Amino acid sequence: MVRPIIAGNWKMNKTVAESVDFAKRLRSAYPAPPEREVIIAPPFTALSAAAEVTRGSFIQLAAQNLHEAEKGAYTGEISGAMLREAGCAYVIVGHSERRTLFGEGDDRINRKLLSALRASLKPIFCVGESLVEREAGNMETVVEHQLKEGLNNLTADDIGLIVIAYEPVWAIGTGKTASPDQAGQAHRFIREWIARRYGPERAAGLAILYGGSVTPKNIADLLAQPDINGALVGGASLEVDSFVRIIGS
Repeated sequence: MVRPIIAGNWKMNKTVAESVDFAKRLRSAYPAPPEREVIIAPPFTALSAAAEVTRGSFIQLAAQNLHEAEKGAYTGEISGAMLREAGCAYVIVGHSERRTLFGEGDDRINRKLLSALRASLKPIFCVGESLVEREAGNMETVVEHQLKEGLNNLTADDIGLIVIAYEPVWAIGTGKTASPDQAGQAHRFIREWIARRYGPERAAGLAILYGGSVTPKNIADLLAQPDINGALVGGASLEVDSFVRIIGS
């Protein structure tokens, strides 16, 4: 059985002091570790400080992005090794905002996935369709293309180290959420595709998260879907109370 994961992506929010305060409050909210794996993704500037607060706790750290190169003349970028040293266990790769706002294509996302694995980071690999693509009935075509190109050159053993997040672009930060049935259909499609490509055992052990306006009100219905193993939470992860409610749902 796949252990559920609740991951909070803070995006470009929270100073170092705010990140530390959040991590302390989240840690103190659970005298014993929760049944679900909990991940927070602070901004780069707060990773080391958050790592100090969360060390030895149930809270895992993720970075929001990485560069595909191990080092070099890439002003403003950060490598997997740097993130690992800062305390990260995970890194988000291919988020829709990286695709749409920063022009990251499938080939570059593939290189980032491989770079993350080389640095012993677990990638949270994001896929999902736009509203136009959804309304045209192309969800499966779009997601399959992103999976095929993004996972190119990854082995079955590599698949055992990644998490996939399905995030319909039209539901991110809009207040719209895919219905549980819509989300469940997409997650089932992803798992079946992984099974065909990498084998049923890898597919069965794969954590697939839903991302897109997740709140304490809708998380239980989403997690009731058999192929949804958790959530990549955006705005609702910025407040400790709402994030704790999502974790405990």
